[in-house]
Amino acid sequence: METRKPIVYIVDDDKDLRTSLAWLLESVSVQAQCFAGAEEFLSQYDPKQPACLVLDVRMPETSGFQLQEILNQRGSSLPTIFVSAHGDIPMSVTAMKNGALDFVEKPYNPQQMIDRIQAALKTAVHAQADQAQRQQMQSKLALLTAREREVLMLVIDGKASKVIARELDISVKTVDVHRTKIKEKMGVTSIAMLVREVLHLPVDEPVRH
Repeated sequence: METRKPIVYIVDDDKDLRTSLAWLLESVSVQAQCFAGAEEFLSQYDPKQPACLVLDVRMPETSGFQLQEILNQRGSSLPTIFVSAHGDIPMSVTAMKNGALDFVEKPYNPQQMIDRIQAALKTAVHAQADQAQRQQMQSKLALLTAREREVLMLVIDGKASKVIARELDISVKTVDVHRTKIKEKMGVTSIAMLVREVLHLPVDEPVRH
């Protein structure tokens, strides 16, 4: 699968600030895309693109906080750095409580801004890689039969084949056949490796059928 180069979305109603930040990022080979407002950004935002968002707090029509709320409602995990010329502690607390990664006051130090954005992009790339891995794991889990999923859950609970056989009222040999099939379908060489991968799934992505 092709790895897409991460991008920085800049949403600010001040054209000069958008342009200067985009130029600053391009000077260190970081791709940027500028938007004058929330609506324009939302019309082009691609959740599958690894990215971070540099977002102005005060904008006409839709504020930065309102855009953050819209993204949260959509389940977006886009790392967001708020910027404001009128920053204060309550404002920054609100941003962070709602999931913002950082809060920066204008005018900002160019190198510090670059450092913060690069850190945010790393967060975005890692988060997308984790999500892709979870989706791949769920796709493989979907290949298992109901019985194989039962066996897998008991294996994850740390139960031996004899115990599993007794609980499911099947033979030990049948349990071992299921274990082999599970490994084949999941593309792993050992049950231990599979257990480790399944345990990394978030609690909102259950393995049970």
